[in-house]
Amino acid sequence: MATRIDSRRLPGANLFGERGGAILDVRLEGEAPAAVVAAWTGQARRILAAVGWPGERTAGRRSGDDLSLYLSAPSDALYAATELNELAWAAAGATLEGSSEPELQPGLDDVRRAIAEERKPEWIALQDEAGRRDVAFVADDEHVSLGMGSGSVTFPAGNLPEPGRVAWDRVHDVPVVMVTGTNGKSTTVRLLGAIVAASGKTPGISTTDGLHVGPESIGSGDYSGPEGARRILRDPRVEVAILETARGGIQRRGLVVPRVDAAAITNVAADHLGEFGIHGLTDIADVKMVVARAVKSTGTLVLNADDPTLVSRAPGIAATLAWFSLADAGRLIDVTAIPAAFGGAAKHNVANAMAAALLARALGIDKDATARGLASFRNGPDENPGRLNLIPLGGATLLVDYAHNPHGMDALVAVALTLPAQRRLLLIGQAGDRDDEAIRALARSGWQLRPDAVVIKEMPAYLRGRAQGAVSHIIGDELRRLGATHGQITHASTELDGVRSALSWARDGDLLVLPTHANRREVLELIEKLRRSGWRAGAELPR
Repeated sequence: MATRIDSRRLPGANLFGERGGAILDVRLEGEAPAAVVAAWTGQARRILAAVGWPGERTAGRRSGDDLSLYLSAPSDALYAATELNELAWAAAGATLEGSSEPELQPGLDDVRRAIAEERKPEWIALQDEAGRRDVAFVADDEHVSLGMGSGSVTFPAGNLPEPGRVAWDRVHDVPVVMVTGTNGKSTTVRLLGAIVAASGKTPGISTTDGLHVGPESIGSGDYSGPEGARRILRDPRVEVAILETARGGIQRRGLVVPRVDAAAITNVAADHLGEFGIHGLTDIADVKMVVARAVKSTGTLVLNADDPTLVSRAPGIAATLAWFSLADAGRLIDVTAIPAAFGGAAKHNVANAMAAALLARALGIDKDATARGLASFRNGPDENPGRLNLIPLGGATLLVDYAHNPHGMDALVAVALTLPAQRRLLLIGQAGDRDDEAIRALARSGWQLRPDAVVIKEMPAYLRGRAQGAVSHIIGDELRRLGATHGQITHASTELDGVRSALSWARDGDLLVLPTHANRREVLELIEKLRRSGWRAGAELPR
């Protein structure tokens, strides 16, 4: 029997549609996919009818040997829906093994009991009234919100008012933008945030690096998923919500709101290949297009015209499309006036700036405010931590970036090669959830820098099923195959140790290219500490 990998609730719009439900992930072990889906579907429909949910939808999706089994469910019974899905899977297993129609008791009684215990009629009443008034309903286990941002009101999930007791005249939505893509999401979100601020409104942004309302940080860490989106949408200061929307959050929980005013997909490139359900660009694009489907029919979807996968997906999209391309750009602001563009050398940030400008236009922001916003964004460690931060330090130059896949590394190397350097060093490492070829591809991308030295970093917190040293071995093997000598390569036990090793190697005029993400905050803190101390390249590093 196929192996069950995960079972979870799926509250928001997802790969299968707008309606939430439950999803069960399994890995096939030689079984015919169609037979597995048919067996599960039959049992799921049998159980749905038995609990009074005959109108709910079932669907299966296959990628490689991975299979996702989805069933929709009422929004106030999603935990119970996972139990229902698991019961259907167990019953399907008996069917596939040749047993007669399996007995569902006592599991069916357990599912009915779970539904009864979880149901929240007051929740549904508010959700229905919010839908009738065309305002957002944002809910989790702790809180329920009506409206968004400056028009939001929030209640404890365990103490909800009757619809008639809500001050609906205070409730309204604010413009919402979602930005997804393989690379460039965080920078595009921050650029748009600067534009919104220049227009005189307060942006709320959620990113991989934290949450901001206007200039204030209200949370640090990875908030590119539903939790970050909810916190921004509930903040009463927010006048425009700009939400980085990562693949993982879409797959695990779906979208927080089913409709947005505008969205952008920056690109679709190979990343996270080998993770469950992600085996190629088609799978990645499928996940990203969930955001595209969320754009209102009156809204705008911004797409990268230089990305063949996105171009191929455009037909049939209901929203107005706005395209950006490095091959055919309009004139809004001289590229040299955009700090993040590095005078045009950072072509990926030129693309990100164009995406942000088109999103601003979709929000009705004028060209002057857009140009001022792009020019005001300095792209330093404070504004855009770890995203193409060029930092002079003690006679050496550091280029700190988030590059963690071949597409991102190509862009980083392209910028690095335009910078003067006596010698160049590359820090490189990878998480263990990429397949061997993806790891080798990252090494090939990095080797384009023609580095004088390479530090291969271990990432202990990102082994993700691999043995310590396994990823570093693959990277080192590929670099040696490309021509690296034994003397050019050193190893570091952590990312931070790798940066310290790079700094110890540095001399005046050297360029250190430092892709960091596992210990990005600590790396930037170390650099700032050295800057304040007056450290010079060639001197001993303080402990």
